[in-house]
Amino acid sequence: MKAMVLNAVGRPLQFEERPDPRPGAGEVLIDIAACGVCRTDLHLVDGELPDPALPVIPGHEVVGTVAEVGEGVDRFRTGDRVGVPWLGHVCGTCRYCLSGTENLCDDPGFTGYQIDGGYADVTVADAQYCFLIHGDYTDAEAAPLLCAGLIGYRSLRMAGNDVEHLGIYGFGAAAHIVAQVARHQGRNIYAFTRPGDEPAQKFAMDLGAAWAGDSGVTPPVELDAAIIFAPVGALVPAALRTVRKGGIVVCGGIHMSNIPTFPYDILWGERVVRSVANLTRQDAEEFLALAPKVPVRTSIETFPLPEANEALDALRAGNLTGAAVLIP
Repeated sequence: MKAMVLNAVGRPLQFEERPDPRPGAGEVLIDIAACGVCRTDLHLVDGELPDPALPVIPGHEVVGTVAEVGEGVDRFRTGDRVGVPWLGHVCGTCRYCLSGTENLCDDPGFTGYQIDGGYADVTVADAQYCFLIHGDYTDAEAAPLLCAGLIGYRSLRMAGNDVEHLGIYGFGAAAHIVAQVARHQGRNIYAFTRPGDEPAQKFAMDLGAAWAGDSGVTPPVELDAAIIFAPVGALVPAALRTVRKGGIVVCGGIHMSNIPTFPYDILWGERVVRSVANLTRQDAEEFLALAPKVPVRTSIETFPLPEANEALDALRAGNLTGAAVLIP
């Protein structure tokens, strides 16, 4: 197999050839056709996530074809097109797993972090945490659905049901997907970007946003909720200032810079700040069935697998409209 491997944080990925893996009991072997490049991968490479299982193959927006099934697998057959997301397995016995919140498991394993992921041409994965890909998406188009889509969908759910006016901070891979779902649900979108990022603002408007502007600007209406995808802690008080009493601010990333102090009066009025952590298998089943019905259309830029570092650099610099996808 061929893979781009993280051997040390803060260093570029290295191209390596390794023996092909074999599926164990409960696992599937997948011939990878595409893998999305997620901001979480950037946090991993830059050393902002603790204790990665080095050396590790990043990537948790994996789309491919089942090449072989391990003992005991009855969810899939050879030839099925499947996706592999961030949540790679859970313990199944902690209080969170037993209460239906497996995304908060005390002893989880995450794809591309503790488990080798999709920056490769083949991988093995726990069959219980793989999902059929529905719709007419190409493999590359489907890849961002596996994290940008899933986390966006969970973030939208956490924003609540009583949301007519929704703010989205950071209009990249996750935002451009969740905006389509929210518009499908009849919500109005207000997109906030880095100051002066006119291409991102135009992108948001092209996707049906009611308004787009700089992150420090007050939107034309009071918002019912806001989702923050940009990993910038200063956006939390900024978002709180835009939401109505009882409004919710959802932090949708796995890592964020420090949140600055802010006056209590912008939180008062039963406003809520909450984070979104990982995903559940129910999230994946629901969203992957919903996406082709909307239909969600992903905006992608493809890179050959050996150019994974260039794709990460483009994401780091904010030079992508939509999502980067690696092709083996």
